[in-house]
Amino acid sequence: MCTAATYKTKDFYFGRTLDYEFSYGDEVTIVPRNFQFNFRKEKSIKSHYAMIGMAHVEEDYPLYHDAINEKGLGMAGLNFVGNADYKEYLEGKDNIAQFEFIPWILSQCANVKEARTLVEKMNLLNISFNNKLLVAQLHWIISDSEESITVESVKEGIKIHENPVGVLTNNPPFDMQMFALNNYMNLSTKSPENNFSKKLHLKQYSRGMGALGLPGDLSSQSRFIRVAFTKMNSISEEGEKESVSQFFHILNSVDQQRGCCDLGDGKYEITIYTSCCNTNKGIYYYTSYDNHQITAVNMNKENLDGDKLIQYSLIKEEQIKMQN
Repeated sequence: MCTAATYKTKDFYFGRTLDYEFSYGDEVTIVPRNFQFNFRKEKSIKSHYAMIGMAHVEEDYPLYHDAINEKGLGMAGLNFVGNADYKEYLEGKDNIAQFEFIPWILSQCANVKEARTLVEKMNLLNISFNNKLLVAQLHWIISDSEESITVESVKEGIKIHENPVGVLTNNPPFDMQMFALNNYMNLSTKSPENNFSKKLHLKQYSRGMGALGLPGDLSSQSRFIRVAFTKMNSISEEGEKESVSQFFHILNSVDQQRGCCDLGDGKYEITIYTSCCNTNKGIYYYTSYDNHQITAVNMNKENLDGDKLIQYSLIKEEQIKMQN
């Protein structure tokens, strides 16, 4: 299970948590402009926008969990088990495998408007990358500094949802996630008033009681509500350090600790990594479960006109600064 979010101060930030019971060996991966993307059913793209994100690289191909491109467009895929439905080849459509979706969009699109146009012509194929990797059941958030959309391939076909909160988790389908916000319109960052009864003298006994009822469990619907509330009410200074710090605080509100989500057989879902991308500057920040220090990779410090993948292994051991 995972959570994705956006945040805007002076710059625009995009990122996610990846919550799972094991890692595929993910790395911060930069695709330069001349790395050739070969698609299973569509023509190869030899020259394109550069991108950076978290990927498992298999057979020299970046299987991205989340990424941004040099134009400031971000995209992330989140588990959508039981609802995702991919199709067979369809004439007259751009037939793209699920694992090709992020490169297909980020290599060609500078903003959400252009991405929406491509998605409307797409057909997502039920094709696995190889015999070792199953077809992941996902839905996606695509965002720029002005808007976000959620893309879902379901039995009825591809659906494009406007995403005014800039947040996505897993199930249920996105329109149901959004509808559930209606149940929480009473939440407030301010102290509550007594609307229970004028006949009773009720008073607040703690700070933060305006948010009573905000879900605290780890289910995907509850995580959506909690991050939406946190993000929509979030305030920070506009500097880089302040913005990045605040973004991590937003996603840390749904951090998953080992032991709290028991999957059986000694397996536990944890927040394997949390990412934050400055889409204006091309910087990918991350923390990992055992390393809370924020680490950064700047794509613009690399040769973006190259044709080979650039990979950085995650720093996973805790980095503690001693003050004495």
